[in-house]
Amino acid sequence: MKSQARGGTRWRRFAVVMVPSVAASAAIGVAIAQGALAASFSVSGQQFQVTANRIDGEGFVQYGAMDETKAGAQPVAVVGMDSAKITKLCQAVNVPVFGKTISMKLTAGGGNDRVEATKLYIDANDLKANATFNEVDIGVAVDSTTKGPGPAKPGENGRGAYVPGSFAQQAKSVTFTDVDQKAWATSAGTFTLPGLHMGVAFGAAECKPE
Repeated sequence: MKSQARGGTRWRRFAVVMVPSVAASAAIGVAIAQGALAASFSVSGQQFQVTANRIDGEGFVQYGAMDETKAGAQPVAVVGMDSAKITKLCQAVNVPVFGKTISMKLTAGGGNDRVEATKLYIDANDLKANATFNEVDIGVAVDSTTKGPGPAKPGENGRGAYVPGSFAQQAKSVTFTDVDQKAWATSAGTFTLPGLHMGVAFGAAECKPE
């Protein structure tokens, strides 16, 4: 499933101080399932929900940022992962249109094959999950991280400059279970979605963790 290019995200300053539990929001971004995303896009200002039974990630980095969306500035946790594998992902978004609600719900990776993503960046502001970090470093300067794909460079994956020396954390690998997250945007090098199913309908949709 290939994505379409989206116009330019601006990241003006880092504002969110992270803790390990919030860091878990990182990997869930793989659930957005929009294929090999273009390097530049405009954040819509429409949040979406993502759930997953399990996510295993290799190479993890996280730092705080401020997203400029169509709904105004939003504080987020930006996370990069070298690769991730997801079991039973679900994504749901509800959009108001002329007084009605139209929903889109997407599921994938429910069988023996798992959803896979590479070079993933995710912007989220709410997460519920169980998390395990391996070889984690908390309080690393963002421009000195050595695990994961590193902070996005200006213009890369739609992101702007980061503040040198600002707070970040990193880990060799991460595992998340019973994931329920709300996010604003994501970008990735590739997404592989076995068993993909998408439904569009009137009325609100919701993903329920199993």
